[in-house]
Amino acid sequence: MKSRLLTAVALFSIIAPAMAGDTEDRMSASRMAANDLGGALKTALGAAIKEGGAVNAIQVCNTKAPSIAADLSSKKGWKVARTSLKLRNARNAPDAWETKVLKEFDARRAKGEDPATLEHGEMVMAGGKHEFRYMKAIAIPADAPCLQCHGSNIDPAVSAKLKALYPQDNATGYKTGELRGAFTITQPM
Repeated sequence: MKSRLLTAVALFSIIAPAMAGDTEDRMSASRMAANDLGGALKTALGAAIKEGGAVNAIQVCNTKAPSIAADLSSKKGWKVARTSLKLRNARNAPDAWETKVLKEFDARRAKGEDPATLEHGEMVMAGGKHEFRYMKAIAIPADAPCLQCHGSNIDPAVSAKLKALYPQDNATGYKTGELRGAFTITQPM
């Protein structure tokens, strides 16, 4: 019995550092994927706003954002997406794990953590399989045009377009510094 225990301890001492390194690598890779999604969306939204204002930008979130996320997911072999507790698009609804992390992000922000730095990653068991799950908060910065579509004082033309595309929209009323949602990454193991 003692030799089995010693063998288990020896194996753990070998595996634990490798798992920690794997977790760090997966965090870094997930962070890059979230930044890729965020960067592509920011570029597309900026171009759409420049071309036709906030009303034009709505089409980016409606049609291009899912395509950008699907392309990244395909390239990585992972699920790369966005989610929020206040949904505009029901297809982006958070699962139970994402809901828990989003609530943790809100609590951490309320305690004074910088919303732009909030992230969380961990190995989880889902459907009998191991996955690495990661989320990076999407904060509303002071200089971003986000509030044109997600704020409290929305132009009537923008509001009409949002109501037409998203009749169940709950993604308004935000203020600078609040969390709009999060990028979410699932890496199969």
